[in-house]
Amino acid sequence: MSLSPPSPSTSSFCFSKLGTLEAILFDIDGTLCDSDPLHYLAFRDMLQEVGFQGGIPITEEFFSQNISGKHNEDIAQFLFPDWEHQKGMKFMDDKEAYFRRLAKQQLEPVNGLDKLRRWIEERGLKRAAVTNAPRENAELMISILGLSDFFMALVVGTECERAKPFPDPYLKSLQVVEALADRAFVFEMKRPTVLCSFDVFLPLILLGLWWMKDQILVF
Repeated sequence: MSLSPPSPSTSSFCFSKLGTLEAILFDIDGTLCDSDPLHYLAFRDMLQEVGFQGGIPITEEFFSQNISGKHNEDIAQFLFPDWEHQKGMKFMDDKEAYFRRLAKQQLEPVNGLDKLRRWIEERGLKRAAVTNAPRENAELMISILGLSDFFMALVVGTECERAKPFPDPYLKSLQVVEALADRAFVFEMKRPTVLCSFDVFLPLILLGLWWMKDQILVF
């Protein structure tokens, strides 16, 4: 799959209510880079080590349905309902460290990212990264992708009152870059369940890499 600048012929339905474009908000995992396979490997290996499912490795389907896109406290509660909270979060911290080691060796940008970056910069558009990933992960991925100087803001969901899929991180990112909701849109890996709240509507370009076989959907 490749990222491309929005095409009027393919996005007129989604952007019919969009005013003069001034900002673009990006998810990171699965949007700027195909990181889900690395998260899957980290979870598969570490869950097998602790004897999850009797030591049987989790499948890609299990990962996509139960883990991908969720934030760590919810994942720990789902995987280890009988564990103490501190133990579950220690597992998640160790998993994130494993992911970062994999990312340093294997993480690559999606095709077309450089082209889209130039398109955005040439038009002077504001841009922010909005993610539920831990800040350390997000900063590492942005650095590996060469986007440290590209983004004007990084908003982490767990540092907001409510993480995605609630709109709080999007609202905060709009405030930080000083943009209006009707002049912005979102690149996301998974369709958030809430993008329309507090009288806010953000057009959404939904990207599917590993888990959706390279699909692009526009809402």
